[in-house]
Formats: sequence, structure tokens, C-alpha cells
Amino acid sequence: MHQSITSNSNNCSGSDSDVATEAACRVCESVAKEGNAGCSDNEDVNLTAKGAAEHIQKLNSACFCISLPDGALKRALKLELAAPEVFDLIEQRCPHLFSAQPVFVSHSQQMRMAAVIQAIERVVALPTFRAQILQGAPEIVRQAMAQNPVAAVAVNGVFFGYDFHLHEEKIGLIEVNTNAGGALLNALLARAQHACCAVMDDIVHTQAKVQEFEQAIVIMFQHEWTLAQMAKSKSIEPTDPNHSASGTLRTIAIVDEHPEAQYLYPEFLLFQQLFQRHGINAIIAAPEQLSWRDEGLWCADQRIDLVYNRLTDFYLEDANAEALRQAYLAQAVVLTPNPFLHALYADKRNLVIWSDPQQLQQLGVDTETQACLLANIPRTETVQLQHAERLWAQRRQLFFKPNAGYGGRAAYRGDKLTKRVWEEILAGDYIAQEIISPGERVSGSPEMPAQMKFDIRQYTYQGAVQWTAARMYQGQTTNFRTPGGGFAPVYTIDDTDLFGNPQKMAALMA
Repeated sequence: MHQSITSNSNNCSGSDSDVATEAACRVCESVAKEGNAGCSDNEDVNLTAKGAAEHIQKLNSACFCISLPDGALKRALKLELAAPEVFDLIEQRCPHLFSAQPVFVSHSQQMRMAAVIQAIERVVALPTFRAQILQGAPEIVRQAMAQNPVAAVAVNGVFFGYDFHLHEEKIGLIEVNTNAGGALLNALLARAQHACCAVMDDIVHTQAKVQEFEQAIVIMFQHEWTLAQMAKSKSIEPTDPNHSASGTLRTIAIVDEHPEAQYLYPEFLLFQQLFQRHGINAIIAAPEQLSWRDEGLWCADQRIDLVYNRLTDFYLEDANAEALRQAYLAQAVVLTPNPFLHALYADKRNLVIWSDPQQLQQLGVDTETQACLLANIPRTETVQLQHAERLWAQRRQLFFKPNAGYGGRAAYRGDKLTKRVWEEILAGDYIAQEIISPGERVSGSPEMPAQMKFDIRQYTYQGAVQWTAARMYQGQTTNFRTPGGGFAPVYTIDDTDLFGNPQKMAALMA
């Protein structure tokens, strides 16, 4: 696991006594160096990485290790976290939330993914890129920037999710999410992991790493709060007894549509408990339960300091989000992630820019960053009516996604398209992305093997990887309906072990 808080130079100017800001600044330089090392034009390095990927593919196709024994999840929730109700909820509503088998990646694959993330951070930081995005952004983004440009860009956004496909030696960034779910569920999964054999002892995440990650989550939210306070043009009135003093995060609202009906509602409960264990009041609410009054955002009689935004109404356009929209525009609440960040990172049309050499050149992106992005982001274009004939002819090599989509909804492999669906795509707001196949992982047992697909999700904060998870599935897109599928731990194997430790590899595949 990488250290999970970094900061760019614009956000490292806080007080020396501010623990969150210090934590962010300490690792910024080291993470940047690590990320930049992943995209290399050194032929020997690339050949080694290719060989490592081949060994990893063999491992994923031959290892039947079980890292989630029966009863381990229940013990982790009931004994370690004292949350038996969360286990009962998962058991009843989410039977395919977790996979019992891990996914393996090589160290060089991890480095390449980190390098792509860092390359995107460099592009997003460019004034030319931001100006282009702002020009076509929804009204709420432009309005926030016009009212207070310093406050609008203050926070970094919690839990970005960079989703990758790994196929043979290829790596492909499929999309970026600014409200990626599952991070705390994967920490729970790691708590329940056990090494199935001695050779796994140094691979399985330790309890200390899990606790470090959970602590870093709290620090991350506190850091978001601190950054917002630093950016405010005027201080909060200290005589207001209902509002936190500057620098003190008192109340967090975890907000989503019909939260109790959400598939990942168990994670909301885990976040609520995590915050409360660290002295932060946390409530779970639907957007319509919030109200804008007395220059603040309220839920019943509680004034909200920070909203952990899990909404898929990315630009707060629905009527039930009006109170949250007003509070956000008034900078009366810290909203993380927020519409500005979604426009910069998660708008799927950004993939068009990041995979187009001409647009990257026009933005002034350096050659090293261009090479990294073009090698690892499948070519993407917007679906336009004038190109319909060509796209239909090439459809078997393309994947079609709605620009405003999420969770694989209304997304289609081109080779599965019907004429009716194609007409809907042409009438909608879609992108077309070159297909890079997902990774493959054998599941089940040697007697009854099952072939699964997987993608890799890198949870990040400020460009630094916090945690790596896999999602195993069958079908066109990731889902949590496949027996044996769901979130899976990712175990990273050193390239030196893949090449120079045949005993270890043989033990893993035994």
C-alpha cells in the first residue's frame, strides 16, 4: 500500500501545527518520483515488465488460493469492528460483494498504473487544460469559479478511482471516477484475509497496513476540511455555537440518493462508525433531507461542516439537491468530491483529450507525459452522427459508454450491439473507446474451475495511490452478481520474484 496523503505545491502552505497538511506535504515528492518511474522508454526495462506480465498472467490462470476463509468476514465485523449489523446486511443483500480469491499483479504493472495517474495529474494542472474544460463545463462549475475561484479549487476530492484493464503486457485506463465506492469495504476485506500457505505470508496485507489506511482516510477528510478553511475569503463567525471552529471538523454528512437502498449502504455504515471512532459526528442522509438556512447546510437540527458526496447527480441538477447546491455555491459547506472535480477528471470526454496526440500537443503537454498517456489510454472519441458509418463498421473493436453514465449502465460492447441500441447511442451523448480486454482470473477449484474477468481500481488522493483493489466478474461490465466475483484483494509480486524465485512461484501455483 502506498502512503495515502499527498499534496501539490499549491496546498502545502498551511500552519506547521496542522497535522493533516503536514502529512500531505511529507510524501508529495516521493510519490511523484515513484509515479514518474513507471513510464519508461528503456528497452531493457520494458522487456522486463513484459516478461513480468506474462508470469503474472500464468499465476492468475493457475492459482486457486483462497484468501477469505469461511467465517473470516463475520469475525472481522463482529469481533474487530463490533459491527454485526453490517455483516448481517452484507449477507442478506450483497452475497457476491467479496471474492474469496486474490488477483495478482506485478510491481512493474503497479508502477505503470501509478505513472498514468501522475501523468493525468500533470495535464489537469495545466492552465490550458483547465481553461478548455471550464469553457464547456456545466453552469454550476462556471458559477463556482466566478464567485470565488480560490475556494472553488481548494479541495482535492476524496477517493478518486482509476479503473484499469490489464491484458497480457498491455495496460489500459478505462475511466476515472471521482466518487469511487468500495475503499472501506476493501479495508474490511483485508482485515479478514488470511494467508493460505506460508509463501503468502509476506504478500497478504497486514492488520497494521489496514489500520494505517483507515487512519489515513480520516486524515484525508480532515485535510479536505483544512484546505477549504484556508481558502475562505473571510473567517467563520466565532460566536456561532452551531458551527465548527476553524480547523475543527465536527460533523460529516454521507449523502446519496435513498442511501439505505444503495447496494453499498454497508460501506456508508462503516464510514459512519470510522468517523465516530475518531470523534467526528457522522450522519447518513438523502439530499432532500438537507436544508439551506441561516447561511449553512443543515440536516434537521445539525449543521453540516463537510459532505462526503456519493451522489451520481454529479452537477447537482436534480431538484432534491437544491439545498446542497446553494450551500456549495455559497462555500458554506465543504463538498468532496464536487462538480468542479468531476468536470476536470471524471467527465468521460476527457478521455478523448488524453488519448489524442494532437490535442495534447495543443495544450502544451510535455513529450514524456504524452507518451505515457498515449501508450496506456485506449484511443477514445465522441460519437458523432457524421462518423456513424465508420463507427458501425469498427464497432467490434469499440466499447460505447454514455458520457454521464456510471456503474456500467447503458454501456455496450460493440460486438453485442443491435440496430435499435445503435440508434439510441447515436441519439445520445456517448463516447467510443477502443477495447482493451480485461484481465482474466481462474476461480473455483481445480476440479471445477471458472473463468472470471477482472479490472483493477486504484483509489487515490491527490494523485497518490491509497489502496489497490480488483473487481472480479462475468459479463460485459463489472457487477456484483457473479458467484465467486466481487471485490478481490490485489497482491503485488516483485518482478525479481517472478523471474528469480521459481520455488515461490511454484508454491503459489501448487
